[in-house]
Amino acid sequence: MIKRDSVELIDTHCHLNDEQYEDVAAVIERAWSAGLVQLINIGYDVDSSKKAIEQASMYPSVKATVGIHPHDAGTATEAALEEIESLATAESVVALGEIGLDYYYDNSPRELQRKAFRRQMALAKQLQLPVVIHSRKATRDTLEILREYAPLQGIMHCFSGSLETAQICVDLGLYVAFGGAITFKNAARLREVVAKVPLEYIVVETDCPYLSPEPLRGKRNEPANLQLILAKLAEVKQVSLIDAARVTTCNARTAFGLD
Repeated sequence: MIKRDSVELIDTHCHLNDEQYEDVAAVIERAWSAGLVQLINIGYDVDSSKKAIEQASMYPSVKATVGIHPHDAGTATEAALEEIESLATAESVVALGEIGLDYYYDNSPRELQRKAFRRQMALAKQLQLPVVIHSRKATRDTLEILREYAPLQGIMHCFSGSLETAQICVDLGLYVAFGGAITFKNAARLREVVAKVPLEYIVVETDCPYLSPEPLRGKRNEPANLQLILAKLAEVKQVSLIDAARVTTCNARTAFGLD
């Protein structure tokens, strides 16, 4: 485990705004004790984006993102997108996201997903904000849209694709984020990708309250568990825990333009 004063950690993707967190203050305190100095609280619709900003105003270690997730693309009306644009100007907002495409669940029609994705990518360009990208079973269309707005700044969230796709993301200007999935027993193929992506292009995330790492799989996830993810990353990359922490934290700061 990393000691509190040895290195600073950043969870690049968490959902403190999720209804599962009735104990946010305690969750943040445990994160601080585990070495985390910054938590990027990710919006996924208008209401969660507002809550992310509200929580960021209450806790100095929390920053917010705003955006409409592909699951909710059907709610991305002109009025909703105008509200996201207004929210994006808040001082605590460091990115637009999470935005993108999800053809696995198809909770929204794909054409609406692509439309909402393009509108928010254009908004990110307009506001000069980094992006947090969600892509599941939609690699071809995701990359096609990302290329339209390159060069980019931001993160490909919860990466589970091929080494070739990771390289394309990096070439477009994105960092590749790995989370609890790299600790799963059935994730050998993903760990092979992790091993080959240069550490200078990797960030870490929890995606909490989801995707708890082993041995906590099935339980509510939280930012303090980033240490378990980082430990697996260091093992796969064959580097020290301190070096893995130092580089990924530097990458996170660059991705979000943090001081």
